[in-house]
Amino acid sequence: MKASIYTLGCKVNQYESRVMAEALAQNGYTLADGKEDADIYIVNSCTVTAEADRKTRQRLHKLRREHPQAILVLTGCMTQAFPDDAAKLPVVDIIIGNKNNDRLIELLDTFSKNGRQIVAIEPHQTGDRFVPCVIHGYDERTRAIVKIQDGCNRFCSYCIIPYSRGRVRSKPLNLLEDEIRAIAANGYKEVVLVGINLSSYGQDIGCTFPDAVARACAVAGIERVRLGSLEPDHLTDEVIAKLAKLDKLCPQFHISLQSGCDKTLRSMNRHYSADAFRALCNTLRAQFKDCTLTTDVMVGFCGETDADFAESLRYVEEIGFEKLHVFPYSVRAGTRAETMPDHVTKKEKEARAAQMLALGETLRQRFFRSQIGKKERVLLESTRKDGYAFGYTANYTPVLVKTTAASGSFLNVLITDVSDEAVIAQPVE
Repeated sequence: MKASIYTLGCKVNQYESRVMAEALAQNGYTLADGKEDADIYIVNSCTVTAEADRKTRQRLHKLRREHPQAILVLTGCMTQAFPDDAAKLPVVDIIIGNKNNDRLIELLDTFSKNGRQIVAIEPHQTGDRFVPCVIHGYDERTRAIVKIQDGCNRFCSYCIIPYSRGRVRSKPLNLLEDEIRAIAANGYKEVVLVGINLSSYGQDIGCTFPDAVARACAVAGIERVRLGSLEPDHLTDEVIAKLAKLDKLCPQFHISLQSGCDKTLRSMNRHYSADAFRALCNTLRAQFKDCTLTTDVMVGFCGETDADFAESLRYVEEIGFEKLHVFPYSVRAGTRAETMPDHVTKKEKEARAAQMLALGETLRQRFFRSQIGKKERVLLESTRKDGYAFGYTANYTPVLVKTTAASGSFLNVLITDVSDEAVIAQPVE
């Protein structure tokens, strides 16, 4: 039987979809290439916003309409956070949660025998351990995403993730190392360590986040280790000092800011101040050569005034992030912010988002121009019909370079120009 997986959401979901894909292949299923019809369709859902839920339901109905005889499976964060709502979806044959994706093969076998809808969503519990999971690589990728942590203990007032992911859980160091060794053996040169609250790694198993990064860096064949999104309050001076000693660690850090206004940060139940975040950025830039900092910014949170937004805008410009991800706040059912007063109008949120995005683009182009004249080493990821290859430097600067070198290889380049989306470079010795 042929199976196809649709993934919505973050890199953790992408990793978990790959785990399911490898399990299917190991149990005799064939993975459809995306252009051919399948017998089984699996939707791995995101639930970070109400819009993400809408996209999941839309995808499910489209698949059922186009493939009425196929087995339809729903898993992921939406089912885990809202199990009662998920169980009421009649178009779906098998409904499971992200906690028990490891039951996929068993449940497919059961459904194939009796044809009755299966709802098997196991709730997260305090004290849960990390569910063992490994991958060996990705199709058509030059870097491998590796999930090393799950869950979050933070409970930001706008966020549903602690309910959909449970408490902090960490992959044991020996399992992490074995997995990265297998990935290196399959030719990958770069790994990206990801988690739901990545920098909280180790809290439950008696080790630390730098321990995990060091273990990944120690694997022969891996030339770069990159980090997924990080929470600022875990990045102490001691943690940064340990990370700075790891030569393979890429000097690029995506640290979630959300707001540069202390009043808004308190309302969001974030665990740091604007001053503490500024000090963190200064420390990272001092410790890592050619360091780049990217971030998430939410605009229009409950109670955010024009003055609060202006303060956040000034702060983002002061820090000078190399890239911004901007999100207008959207109400998430089940969170504390849902019942907070003084919600900002949709029109105002859209206007603030446009303003923050414009600043982000200005900062992005300023950063690109600052790279002209630099010699960098690029890991090539893809080629275009016009003869240009696309890849990234260690600090995640996107590069276009005219070359016949193969994807997955490293190339030394000189940056000579910029475009809207990347810097332009030429090969050098």
